[in-house]
Amino acid sequence: MKAFKHLFFAGMFWLAFSSLAAQDSKDVAAIKAVIEKETTSFFNVNRKDWEDTWLQVPYAYWSYSDSTGTSFIEGWEGIQKSFDDYFKTQKSSRTIDVAHQKSEVKIERNWSSIRVYGTGAYVRYTQKVNDEIDRDETSQIRIMEKKDGKWRVVCVGAIASYPE
Repeated sequence: MKAFKHLFFAGMFWLAFSSLAAQDSKDVAAIKAVIEKETTSFFNVNRKDWEDTWLQVPYAYWSYSDSTGTSFIEGWEGIQKSFDDYFKTQKSSRTIDVAHQKSEVKIERNWSSIRVYGTGAYVRYTQKVNDEIDRDETSQIRIMEKKDGKWRVVCVGAIASYPE
């Protein structure tokens, strides 16, 4: 009887753990898809899809730092207003630098860490945008929240990596 109890509890533990692992892998895949959509819609100047990837809350945060300077924006209203000119002046299907209109943008990502904490997640990766423009590789973080079953970006941090 003792052996049966031990086997029963071990089986229940294994079942609970395996279902958590399966859920975690679904969340990781969904998180990666949102980040891909966020980046792709930004480069394709698709404001609606880009905004759809964000949780539009007062505590949203965006930051970027490279050799030209550092900037940050607090709150969804600030983020939306700051990117207003970009989405109004850039044209779809064209790279950001109009001198290189014929180049195709390819994005390479190396995922470093994706940690899911219930309805929150921490994501860290490096990203290289490959086109005819010499762009810096960036180290990026995303803080994500899951609301109404969908993962959304709450915080973006991107820092350029400098060659050694």
